[in-house]
Amino acid sequence: MSVEVKVTRNYQITIPYEVRQKLSIKMGDKLIVKVEGDKIIIQKKRGDISSLNLTLGRKITDEEINDVINVAGREIARGGS
Repeated sequence: MSVEVKVTRNYQITIPYEVRQKLSIKMGDKLIVKVEGDKIIIQKKRGDISSLNLTLGRKITDEEINDVINVAGREIARGGS
């Protein structure tokens, strides 16, 4: 699929409806933009751990993720499992 878009004066583009629908891009999703030669590659970011729900039915916060990482790091440093 190839669709032409226009760059606005603020250097923004609109992702066409067909593309958003095909990739299930929704408001708030994160995209990765990279350059390969003379091409701009835009990918939908996948596997965002903070979007997972705990068994309690709530979102995992960045702070909770960092706390778990810190605890695991201290355990590893102490030689625990």
